[in-house]
Amino acid sequence: MIQGILIWSLVFLSFAIFATIFRLIKGPTAPDRIQALDALGINIISGVAIFSVFIRSTAFFEVILLIGILSFIGTIAFARYIERGVVIERNHSE
Repeated sequence: MIQGILIWSLVFLSFAIFATIFRLIKGPTAPDRIQALDALGINIISGVAIFSVFIRSTAFFEVILLIGILSFIGTIAFARYIERGVVIERNHSE
């Protein structure tokens, strides 16, 4: 019973991932693409967590944490790039 629920949740999550990838490619504006990128990271984290429960393993906890950290940093970097035009500001005091 539980395994069937996990499989169906992975199927629905894969549909959500495909819809998010479509929004990431087709998004009308750059902020929409950034939001889709953040949602894609969350969906991938969810998929890895559900798969980890499905195979009854705790080996993927570090992977989930790593994907979360990279997704957060990527979202912040893209948002800063859209806001200011650069990701890292350098002070040239000459």
